[in-house]
Amino acid sequence: MNNAHGKVIKYGDNVDTDVIIPARYLNSSDPKELATHCMEDLDKDFLSRMKPGDIMVAEKNFGCGSSREHAPIAIKACGISCVIAETFARIFYRNAINIGLPIIECPEAVKGIEDGDEVSVDFDSGIIKNETKGTSFKGQPFPEFMQKIIDAEGLVNYINSK
Repeated sequence: MNNAHGKVIKYGDNVDTDVIIPARYLNSSDPKELATHCMEDLDKDFLSRMKPGDIMVAEKNFGCGSSREHAPIAIKACGISCVIAETFARIFYRNAINIGLPIIECPEAVKGIEDGDEVSVDFDSGIIKNETKGTSFKGQPFPEFMQKIIDAEGLVNYINSK
């Protein structure tokens, strides 16, 4: 499974699906279109300051709110390589795996990472390194079957490859 490396864009608690992708854009299921509106109600500068490969970090309950799969699709389509949070809303967690967006729960990493830090993530081991501060944290690695789903870019592709 691939690793992630990028600059961190950090948010707080309870980032809900309505700010990840506002409801007014749900008439589209095109990932490229959804990506152009990712986070716009929470962070107007998100798209201008993020680069493909960057890593989103958030505190507790990331992805709460409605169960829209559009939210992880928008995050993945705009180029975020991984989301690290203290905790994820369960439906967001499942939707992220289903569409192949790597996510890791690690409260210690979230506390030790600031906006703008350079971070790398080894998905096989769950090791998160803050390259800026020279610290590392042990997140929960994905079980092998989940890694295969993410490698296949989502559950549908994984099933179709069988």
